[in-house]
Amino acid sequence: MAYEIKDGIFKQICKRARLDPRTDYALFIDEINRGNVAGVFGELISLIEDDKRAGAVNSLSAILPYSRESFSVPANLYLIGTMNSADRSVEALDTALRRRFSFVEMPPLPGKLEDVEGVELSRLLESINKRLEALRDRDHRIGHAYLMGIGSLVALRAAFTDRIIPLLQEYFYGDWAKIAMVLGRRSFATRSSVGTSWPAGFEGDGEAAAAESWAIIDSELWDAAAFASIYG
Repeated sequence: MAYEIKDGIFKQICKRARLDPRTDYALFIDEINRGNVAGVFGELISLIEDDKRAGAVNSLSAILPYSRESFSVPANLYLIGTMNSADRSVEALDTALRRRFSFVEMPPLPGKLEDVEGVELSRLLESINKRLEALRDRDHRIGHAYLMGIGSLVALRAAFTDRIIPLLQEYFYGDWAKIAMVLGRRSFATRSSVGTSWPAGFEGDGEAAAAESWAIIDSELWDAAAFASIYG
């Protein structure tokens, strides 16, 4: 956190935690896997270990580059980093960072979702995620946040049109056959009946090389029965 230390933020948090040892403090680092470890922690990477904290058996301190003050990390300060395990950058997460943190999986929680006009959102999300786990892996499951706060079919259609379907397109690189396997062939996607004309002499080659063509069904036709068909 060299940048944070320069502005005094991390230093202030540590100082306050030291002055109030009976209270636990936490510093959250969003998408920690996208950061540069040297830029985020710098020389403090060793100080955040449990046995290197202030008062610990192997306590260490460092001299801050700007104030030249002695600096240590108190035991009552927790560092919490978040990351999306489907993000490819997780694979490149620094080994030094990995061994200094405990990893806790935060799976989708369908039970937090409420029914919307007869559509059981919890079952809908469970069905989608089981298929995604089978076709991709468990890291590509969709979180319940995508469907939180939805109170109408209009909002549900918008969530699918603007968020869920684009995410599935990214997961399957626009392979609508796979997307149809996740959402259903009849209600959300259908094989395209539009043919392709090929140059003279290449008709057979073109048909053999062409990928299966699919089309998305008009979202206005997605009624409660269409969404229920995902899990029904």
